[in-house]
Amino acid sequence: MADDERRTERRLERTILDLLDRRGPGATICPSDAARAAYAADDDGWRALMEPVRRAARRLVAAGDVEITQRGRPVDPDRARGPIRIRRTRHTS
Repeated sequence: MADDERRTERRLERTILDLLDRRGPGATICPSDAARAAYAADDDGWRALMEPVRRAARRLVAAGDVEITQRGRPVDPDRARGPIRIRRTRHTS
């Protein structure tokens, strides 16, 4: 994997976490929110970041930082089909 690709992956992961941190506990974001936030221009080039954002979300799921949801319920990222949301992992004490 090239250094540029690794930097992009880390940037997308940070973008997801930063967006979630700015929202309340239990709040979700759409992958497109992260793609738009990470894309610097005003055109629709952010769409090319959609799959990289989804991959970043899956890595964050594996790290235990977020969960991917559909209809408000956590789903296995490898089985999710269709629209997804991303939220911070709920830690219970």
